Amino acid sequence: MSQANEPRIPVLPTLMTAGNILCGYAAILQIFDGRHLAMNQHYHYAIVLILLACLFDALDGRVARMGGTESPFGRELDSLADIVSFGVAPALLVHDIVLKEIDTPKGLGWLISCVYLVCGAMRLARFNCLAAADVKCSMKGFRGCPIPAAAGVISSLTLLIIWLDSNEREIGNWKYALAGLMALLSYLMVSDLEYPSFKAVNWRTKRSFHWVLVTIFVIVFTVMNWHWMPAVLFVSYLMYGLVRPWVSRKWRQEIEIEAETVELDPGMETLALNGDDSERPPNSDSTVQI
Repeated sequence: MSQANEPRIPVLPTLMTAGNILCGYAAILQIFDGRHLAMNQHYHYAIVLILLACLFDALDGRVARMGGTESPFGRELDSLADIVSFGVAPALLVHDIVLKEIDTPKGLGWLISCVYLVCGAMRLARFNCLAAADVKCSMKGFRGCPIPAAAGVISSLTLLIIWLDSNEREIGNWKYALAGLMALLSYLMVSDLEYPSFKAVNWRTKRSFHWVLVTIFVIVFTVMNWHWMPAVLFVSYLMYGLVRPWVSRKWRQEIEIEAETVELDPGMETLALNGDDSERPPNSDSTVQI
């Protein structure tokens, strides 16, 4: 391949995606340590690392869009990172402390974790195909539950169950509920349900004082109650996708923080299309803030 065809790599978004990959790999190492040393502390570390990978995954795309550096390279690298952090790591986590205890019928726990991993990979492949065919469609929302959200649901609920359980690694009957949820998430990832992407949220997004105040409160409250609040947030997002078809358009715009549509004067739009700035009013701005 000639140097002219070599992809240009944006630095900051790539560093965010690299952080995603490293968190996933470190989570897998912690899961193995927890298996061999029989210490719940390592599972806690693994869950925190998976949730941290979710944060890196949310940041890399926004950093790329802010800098105008979105590229096929970044999309492919992000998918490779996601299959490690949100596919392999959660599947190993739940199999190690929950699914391997399910032995009726034999191999059912192993099968559930495998189905989750395969469905996650198929969901990422479908997203890449759709994004390559129509970049704008990927900005509107997600077709099927995104795999970072699925991993967040699994990891946060596992953290909650471990926190509630008094005996080390003895989950009890809760393991059956988590196994069923993992099977449901496998289906939701490859389904046609639409989930909001919140990609319209950026540094120019503006909301009311009360909205911002509630957001700050939720963030602080989540940090203070990190054992169970992430489960509330991730499960709420999961349930929202299920009830979204029955939510009114007005509430969708408020909840999903959609970009506001701004009507431009036809004359101004013609000037913008022609690229002529000479006749633009002195106080006009070429960008519209939302």
